[in-house]
Amino acid sequence: MAGRRAQGLFLEPTGRDPVRVLVGDARTLLGSVPDGVFQCAVTSPPYWGVRDYGHKGQIGAEGILGDYVANVVAVMREVRRTLRADGTLWLNLGNTYTSGGRAWRAPDAKNKGRAMSYRPPTPKGLKPKDLVGVAWQVAMACQADGWYLRNDIIWHKPNCQPESVKDRVTVAHEYLFLLTKSERYRFDHEAVREPRADKGGVRARRSVWSINTEPFPGAHFAVFPAALVRPCLLAGTREGDLVLDPFLGSGTVAQVAAAMGRRCVGLEASPAYAAMALRRLGRGAG
Repeated sequence: MAGRRAQGLFLEPTGRDPVRVLVGDARTLLGSVPDGVFQCAVTSPPYWGVRDYGHKGQIGAEGILGDYVANVVAVMREVRRTLRADGTLWLNLGNTYTSGGRAWRAPDAKNKGRAMSYRPPTPKGLKPKDLVGVAWQVAMACQADGWYLRNDIIWHKPNCQPESVKDRVTVAHEYLFLLTKSERYRFDHEAVREPRADKGGVRARRSVWSINTEPFPGAHFAVFPAALVRPCLLAGTREGDLVLDPFLGSGTVAQVAAAMGRRCVGLEASPAYAAMALRRLGRGAG
């Protein structure tokens, strides 16, 4: 499970060593992966203009919105190539607002990770304070690129971050898009049935998932919650299947996949975040 750089030869993780972490840009690393090896991909790319991860060429720091959309779509195109024919992609994205002309953002006492040394300019055609709608722009661009767009799941965050704005409501949701490589794909609807609060028993899972964010002190911000990952893997994989997260971050997808008896390949551009993920997986930074 040690971190390593890809060297042109893709090695699948084994049952005894179920997670492999590769350090580098997903756009490059995926080029060493053969077609059709992953059963499922679960990921949350860096959001546009929201956080500075501090490494050169980072996705999310593009000065032009269209460049961000194109970069994410390019990664997802490689994800589609490396998925099995019946594979699924679960893509988590949140929307953002234009910066209103501000060139930087100060840290917040409750959220130190929000400090930024740059802010992207207001995209052409939008106005200060506009909702950018970037999550849907990425989803529609992926659809145009060949993906089947099957669901827009609302991730409702009951413990959402408070906001000081007084001219709109506080944002308490993000999107989880289900995209598929083919018209027919693996989706175990029985595995993700949910309790019926009104009449007892269970029912087909609905498209609004109320899941709390999970704080992660090592990074000063909330991470991809495990409870958001589990239904994706239950629906899209069997035990032993190979899962991909091309934006591994702090390692939640790999951690959940291993706990559920799946194998996982995680790609991470930041060596610091890759080391953080490895520590969460109990294997140090090496």
